[in-house]
This record gives sequence, C-alpha cells and structure tokens, in this order.
Amino acid sequence: MKAVEFRSKSAEQLQSELLSLKKEQFNLRFQQATGQLENTSNVRKTRRSIAQIKTVLRQKANAVKGEG
Repeated sequence: MKAVEFRSKSAEQLQSELLSLKKEQFNLRFQQATGQLENTSNVRKTRRSIAQIKTVLRQKANAVKGEG
C-alpha cells in the first residue's frame, strides 16, 4: 500500500491496520524461525508498511498539534 493511501484513512483505521500488520509481522518472524517461510520479501514489505503507517500517524498528530 502506498503512503498516499494511508494518508486518506482516519487515525482509527490506521491504528487497526497497524495492529494487523504487527500480528502479520509476528507470524512471519515465527515462520522464518521455524523454517516455514517461503517468500522472505514479505518480511521487508510488512516492516516498511508499519513504518509508513507510523510516519503518517505522526504527521497527523503534529498537524493537529500545530492547529491548536
């Protein structure tokens, strides 16, 4: 998912998306540790998506803080 798509979502939607991505990241790490992970690029994609969501959430928080 692109950062532009993340920016169009509300903070609550981003939080739920972040939670699901963290669960997915845990499952991918578990699969990697047990040798069951077939597509190793998913680990990187998930990690980057988490970072993008955190960045957008931080930008939204700073925008709200700047208005007040």
